[in-house]
Amino acid sequence: MLDWTTCGVVEREPGRVSGAWVFRGTRVPVSALFANLEGGATVEEFLEWFPGVSPEQVNGVLEHASRSLVSPEP
Repeated sequence: MLDWTTCGVVEREPGRVSGAWVFRGTRVPVSALFANLEGGATVEEFLEWFPGVSPEQVNGVLEHASRSLVSPEP
């Protein structure tokens, strides 16, 4: 599970969107990005479908996820 607490482009509030991580300032869950990408959508399509989300936010989420996959050198 990713630690989203260190990703500045997302936020979570217990009473909002069932406490899911969302793109900061929106009600769009971060999981929607990954679900759409897994379904074959492009980042450009996602941004068109969710106009409240900025390209910088998407890039921040993808970079955060990518960094979390890199394991530290022994």
